[in-house]
Order: sequence, then C-alpha cells, then structure tokens
Amino acid sequence: MSVTVRVPAKVNVQLAVGAARPDGFHDLANVFLAVGLYDEVTVTPADELSVTCEGTDADQVPLDRTNLAARAALALAARRGIDPAVHIHIAKDIPVAGGMAGGSADGAGALLACNELWRTGASRAELLAICADLGSDVPFSLVGGAALGTGRGERLTALEVGGTFHWVFAMAGRGLSTPAVFREFDRLAEGLDIPEPVASRELLDALAKGDPDALAAAVSNDLQPAALSLFPELAETLDAGRTAGALTALVSGSGPTTAFLVRDTASAEKVSETLLASGTCRTVRTATAPAPGARVITTAHDIGAPAGA
Repeated sequence: MSVTVRVPAKVNVQLAVGAARPDGFHDLANVFLAVGLYDEVTVTPADELSVTCEGTDADQVPLDRTNLAARAALALAARRGIDPAVHIHIAKDIPVAGGMAGGSADGAGALLACNELWRTGASRAELLAICADLGSDVPFSLVGGAALGTGRGERLTALEVGGTFHWVFAMAGRGLSTPAVFREFDRLAEGLDIPEPVASRELLDALAKGDPDALAAAVSNDLQPAALSLFPELAETLDAGRTAGALTALVSGSGPTTAFLVRDTASAEKVSETLLASGTCRTVRTATAPAPGARVITTAHDIGAPAGA
C-alpha cells in the first residue's frame, strides 16, 4: 500500500518585500509561477514515522522530524487523531536550498499523500490551512499554476496565465539560507522607507496575455540584492545568461538558483549550453510554466493506472 504525489517547483516572477513585522516575518506581494520540475513523495504505512530521500543533493535533505514532509504528516495526524506511522520517501528533482520551494513542495506532497492514504476526508480549505502553518510557500506548492501570495505569502489568489513560458534555471555550487537572505535584506534596508508591497499590474497583465517580452520587462525580486550580497558570484551567472540571449534574468526567490526567461525551446537550449560552458554554475535545467500543483499519481487503490487517473 502506498500513495505517490508529484509536486512542482516554483519561480517568483515578482517578489515585493515589505518591512519586517513585529513577528519577524515580512508582508509580501509574491507572484508565484509553478514550473515543470517535480519532486515525487511516496507514503507507505510503517511501524513509525521515517523519511528517506534520493536524487540530486539528497544528502542535504534532513531526514528527521524537522523535514517539512514529516511535519506535514504529523500535523494532519494530530488534527485527525491518527498515528503518523508512515514511511515517507522523497525522490528529489527540485534543487535543494535553491529558492525554488523544494522543501515546501515536499511538505505539500506529503500532506496530500497522507490525506489520501488515511482517507481523512479533509477539505481543500483544511489542507491549505495546514500548509500555511507549515510555511509561507507550502500553500502554493499544493495549488500550483500561478497565484499572488499576500500576507507572508500564504494567502493565495489564483492568477490567469494566457500561454506557456519557457525557463532556464542555473543551479549554484552551494545553497543559501532563506532566513539569512531575509536578515541581509533587513540589514540593507536599515534606515530606509520600505513601501507596502503591491503586485505589479503590468506583470499580471503579461501573465494573463502569455506575453514573454512584457513579462521579462516586469519581473522583479526585492530579495535579489540581499542574495547577491551574500553570494556575489551569482552576478556572473546572471550576466552569462543575459549575454546568451535570455529575455531577462533574476535570482529565484531567496536564491541561489538563477532563472532565465527565454522565448522558446530553441532559445532555452542555446542559453543552457552557454551557461554550462561559462563555468558560472553547477548544472542547468529547462522547464515550462505554468505547471499543475500537487497531485496524486498513484494510490494504494490504483497502482498501475495511468498517471493522473
């Protein structure tokens, strides 16, 4: 018996960050776009809760109860009075500590998988509430597509996307801590008047029209200066991608993965080859967006059925 859920990575096409709140968080206008790089999370009944992981950078993934997938299982079990005795296996394809919400994806994937395995009957609203408790990016990992996240990013409004966007992602040689990047943002912003974060009308229109040129002109990331301050070498990667013909280049979320919007598949191949040859990144991936959110691909009741059945 097992349930497997596939869950996507994300790129932030806008990340507007407000001043630090008294609780330490920041208000955000966070425009999420799910991209076609996926982790798969499989849960199986076991004697006790455990986590294993395979794939790229799997050795960097915590396997104790601090893992968001384990925390998701514990949270759902506590709400429903269930013994969280499951084995959670994560097949990683989303970069670890890369600013693409890989950990959040695993949390959303484990939550949906456990909900299916245990047949709790939890509503979408209840699952989203658990996601919000787990972390700011986790609700979007469940929903996918495109959405505006407000508050600390957990309050979502679905957005229209009028076409397919092509992306190239360059993975750096080391990770960046999201809390460290926010602390650096606060240090750099000290004494400045930080405006309230607001979604860009131009960017939302570009998404709705499926217009890559308009989107390229509108993307922004308020955390990028902080990420570059902590990891200056990323500027070389951004420059290499722009020189190769990317429509725009930015740090993905808190980094250090860098994201390059390109016009089409051929452009993605050219930019990928140039980035790899530049020696400024560890590896490169291509993907399209938007992508669906977390979804069950096999269950204990339909193993062997087509994906999505």
